[in-house]
Amino acid sequence: MFESIQIVGRGRVGSAIAARLHERGVSVLEAGAELVLLCVPDRAIAEVARSVEPGPWIAHTSGANPLSALDPHERRFGLHPLQTFVAGGSAAQLDGSYGAVTAETDEGRAHGFALAETLGLEPFALADEARPLYHAGAAIASNYLVTLHAVASELFEEAGAPPEALVPLMRRTIENGFELTGPIARGDWGTVDAHRRAIRRVRPDLEPVYEVLAEATAR
Repeated sequence: MFESIQIVGRGRVGSAIAARLHERGVSVLEAGAELVLLCVPDRAIAEVARSVEPGPWIAHTSGANPLSALDPHERRFGLHPLQTFVAGGSAAQLDGSYGAVTAETDEGRAHGFALAETLGLEPFALADEARPLYHAGAAIASNYLVTLHAVASELFEEAGAPPEALVPLMRRTIENGFELTGPIARGDWGTVDAHRRAIRRVRPDLEPVYEVLAEATAR
C-alpha cells in the first residue's frame, strides 16, 4: 500500500478520499508522493495527467474514462468508487461501497485493490474496454433514479398527492431487494392502459417515458 498520496482535485470525491486517508494514517502530500490520484472532472484527466512528471504511480477515479487518459504514464490504474457523493460529505460516504479497479499489470491491480480496501471499499476487477458499459449501468441506477423520482413527483402533483409520500415507497422497494410488484407484475394490463390514458390527458410529454419503462418492466 502507498504510504503517501497526492490528491489532485478536492471536489466531492477528492474531499471524501482525503478525509479517509487521514483517518487511516496515509500521508496526503502536495507533491513528492508515491501515488498521484486524479479526482478531477473526466474532461480534465488527460490534460492533468500530461502535466504530471513521470515517475510516481498515477490513477484516476473516473468510472468511464479508459486508462489511456493517463498517457504517457505507464505505472497507472483506475479506481472508481461506485457511490454518489454530496458536497461537504464525510469519509463515511465510502463505507460499504464497491470500487471498480482497472489495471494493465498485476502490480497495478494489486495497488488498486489495496487502495480500495484502505478507503473502505470492496474492490472488484473491471476490464478497461468494459468501463463505458459499466458506467452506463451505474448512471441508470443512480442518476436516472433522480429522474424517476422527478417524473413520479410531477404526476403526484397533477393528482393532488404529496410527492414526499414517494420516498418511503422507493426506499422500501430497495429494502425488498427490488422485488417487482404492481400491475405489470400481476399482468393487469387494464390498469396499465388506464395509466396511459391519464398521463396522456394531463401530461402527454411524459407518456413516452411511461411507455419505455413499461416495456422494459414487462420484459
